Amino acid sequence: MANIAVIGAGYVGLTVGASLAHLGHDVTIADIDETKVELLKAGKIPLFEIGLSELVADNVRNKNLKFVVGASNASSAAEFHFLCLPTPPNLDGSTDMGYFDSAINEIEKVMKPGSILVNKSTLPVGTAARLQDRINRNDIQVVSNPEFLSEGNALHDFLHPSRIVIGAASAETAARVAELYANIDAPVLITDTASAELIKHTSNAFLAMKLTFVNEIATLCELVGADIIDVAQGIGYDPRIGSSYLKPGPGWGGSCFPKDSASLLQTAQNAGFDFEFLEKAIKLNQEHLKRTAQKVLDVFPSLKEFQDGTIAVWGLTFKAGTDDLRSSPSLVVIEHLLDKGARICAYDPMVHELLPQLDGVTIANDPYAAVEGANALVILTEWEEFSTLNFEKIKKLMKSPTIIDARNILQRSEIEAYGFDYVGMGR
Repeated sequence: MANIAVIGAGYVGLTVGASLAHLGHDVTIADIDETKVELLKAGKIPLFEIGLSELVADNVRNKNLKFVVGASNASSAAEFHFLCLPTPPNLDGSTDMGYFDSAINEIEKVMKPGSILVNKSTLPVGTAARLQDRINRNDIQVVSNPEFLSEGNALHDFLHPSRIVIGAASAETAARVAELYANIDAPVLITDTASAELIKHTSNAFLAMKLTFVNEIATLCELVGADIIDVAQGIGYDPRIGSSYLKPGPGWGGSCFPKDSASLLQTAQNAGFDFEFLEKAIKLNQEHLKRTAQKVLDVFPSLKEFQDGTIAVWGLTFKAGTDDLRSSPSLVVIEHLLDKGARICAYDPMVHELLPQLDGVTIANDPYAAVEGANALVILTEWEEFSTLNFEKIKKLMKSPTIIDARNILQRSEIEAYGFDYVGMGR
């Protein structure tokens, strides 16, 4: 059992800390937000992730998990220091290192000799090497150990990962970090720190480009009369391609893909490499988000009728299974519609209050209230409950029975049998 400090009690920090405690380690999670720490001590989790609340409560109860204010209060007794800090993007796509730098300033003098600084935060390539020089301590080793957590499935991703990547300057240091995961059955890749950092960025950028590709093919399907569902299934059977991330949607977003793709592009530019392929994928995604909004405009005979009507929106979070609204494609599509003068009533099972960034959007308490009197319904997040509702009732509530299903979660034949006009994605 190791004594571990986790710096940062956000989505990654809580998942990593609770999971390491579940593996039997003695974990202390630190945060600068005193209110958040007090809530966590009381067993209240400030975010939604399936199973996380229960796992935190279980490990607090068995004393494997504690919460403190201030990174130094966690790090002073720790053998390992896991950095799980926010790394938001700057306007130019580079990474804001403010939270990261503040934490390092606080702990660099209190870390015990022989302990290991483990970076879980997604940071530019070369950060670990620069950090090793910065702390100027030969008795502390810096390791890059990227996380590959998908929101809504984070605990499973940590405890049953596809791989564990450890970037370290020595085999001995890497082995000490690998030992923390001894009870997890997964391939362990030991490499240098720069390669580990690049693996993280490349993974997210590749998945983002794959989504861009399938969204472009979905648009082509509409133009030539093909069905993206069948096309994606047909190419997904090929093991060289695989079926994951071949579902078209309104565009990609979330807390990782936009940020990490922009950061990788910035890294390439700093290295003097024109990464045109990735740059084009990012631009195409923005165009696809506008194209999704245009699908809504296209069902109205005129802009005046669009502005005089009401649009119902189901889904605000960037994906199902989370309450995360960061860079949500749903919000981007809605913003495009608001710019055209739309009146919108939205429902999401995890959003219950007005959003400052969406002034003018009404939040409904249930999906039926959202569609009442609506001229069109737009589905932007793939919540399972949306496919199990009473569509006979929904048709009666709506002013005009039109559905734009940007996630293809409904069965077209069934919806049209109820008398709806159905617009899918790539169909």
